[in-house]
Amino acid sequence: MSWFESLILGLVQGLTEFLPVSSSAHLRLTAAFSGWEDPGAAFTAITQIGTEAAVLIYFRKDIGRILTSWTRSLADKEMRRDPDARMGWLVIVGSIPIGVLGLTLKDQIEGPFRDLRITATMLIVVGVVIGIADRLAARDEKGGRHRAPKQRKTLQNLGVRDGLIFGLCQACALIPGVSRSGATISGGLFMGYKREAAARYSFLLAIPAVLASGVFELKDAMESDHVAWGPTLFATVIAFVSGYAVIAWFMKFISTKSFMPFVYYRVALGVVLFALVVGGALSPHAGESGG
Repeated sequence: MSWFESLILGLVQGLTEFLPVSSSAHLRLTAAFSGWEDPGAAFTAITQIGTEAAVLIYFRKDIGRILTSWTRSLADKEMRRDPDARMGWLVIVGSIPIGVLGLTLKDQIEGPFRDLRITATMLIVVGVVIGIADRLAARDEKGGRHRAPKQRKTLQNLGVRDGLIFGLCQACALIPGVSRSGATISGGLFMGYKREAAARYSFLLAIPAVLASGVFELKDAMESDHVAWGPTLFATVIAFVSGYAVIAWFMKFISTKSFMPFVYYRVALGVVLFALVVGGALSPHAGESGG
């Protein structure tokens, strides 16, 4: 991997990780359209450490309160009623599905799931799902001629059941094209949560999963002779800087705007990708290592 490739891929990772468009799909497509080798699951996982560092810094006050309260709740049962302590436990609960499925489906994630036809399908299908969820949320917020606006849930309403559902939605993002934020936020909207609440829990929920994945891949990468460490670490730094900027923008955007621009983009990209693959202009395995 060249330094220029690492710069572009780091930017793509940082700019798309927190938007509901699928960072893994965009990394895969950037390599395919550019004629580069697929950066692979290890590169993705390591650069995601950079984007998660951006989450840790952006939400540092929230995370500090949650960690403090959760730690105290281990010895003090009364502290388990504290909202921040509960959030700590709910992040753990919500992380279980992706942990189990990530280990179980590791070979499929690094192999068959990277087929561009699957990526195109997920871009379109999940895009439609996000669109439906967004319209339902907008209808509740605005109400109607004979219906008052419906009060949607906040994170104070989050429980174990909803935490597990959020976690299952996040696990769907193991398939390129789904999008971690897209799946978890749309799942939250379907369950009746406010956009900001769903997005905030989505970002918090991603922290243990992404960091664990990054450390796991880092361990394997350190034992390999095929990792270009300089470019990979450079891409990670780029992903951190661009990712932080995107978080700050996105949290403001979702408080007043619809997700529909992302829906239209996903569907259009998926259709174009399908056309290119079916028309023979692009191999479904374009850019894969050794392919």
